[in-house]
Amino acid sequence: MSGTLVCLALLAGPLTSALAADAPATQRARSAAAACPAILQKSFPRLQDDAPQQLCQYAGRVLLVVNTASYCGFTSQYEGLEKLHARWASQGLTVLGFPANDFGQQEPGQSQQIADFCFNTYGVQFPMFAKSSVVGPQANSLYRDLAKASGSVPQWNFHKYLLDRQGRVLASYPSATTPDNPRLLADIQRALAAR
Repeated sequence: MSGTLVCLALLAGPLTSALAADAPATQRARSAAAACPAILQKSFPRLQDDAPQQLCQYAGRVLLVVNTASYCGFTSQYEGLEKLHARWASQGLTVLGFPANDFGQQEPGQSQQIADFCFNTYGVQFPMFAKSSVVGPQANSLYRDLAKASGSVPQWNFHKYLLDRQGRVLASYPSATTPDNPRLLADIQRALAAR
């Protein structure tokens, strides 16, 4: 009997040490989750390869979230969105693109076709996610939360939402608001300046 207790004690020692060593990793994971706003606690497949991407990787950044389409009168906005992203990425701005076929069937392609079009035609390098719905009962979970937080749903392609570093929706902009719109630029600069 005492031999059994000795064995259990010997086994418990390494197990307790392993659990104790894992405690900081678990604590870091909890801290990271706590630092990530609820609106970003989601994962979506990346456009290029469907690899799952956690939106929490953008926590602490100013986000401009845009529903996109390849065959829309506003499609040329890709160029301006890429310029915005490149200009202010180092200061904390990230543009996030969500292709959607909700309006006028203007995004009929599959992920690889959309990715090729965005990169080859407009040089898009900001994060893009696989095609999903952004309105109605089929809307992806981020867009449902954005609509709820802002009281505004996209009425067409290239609708924009601006989020601050804490994940709060600051503003919503209709499709006709171009990436070089003075109000949008001023709002982005204010959000970047705020800590």
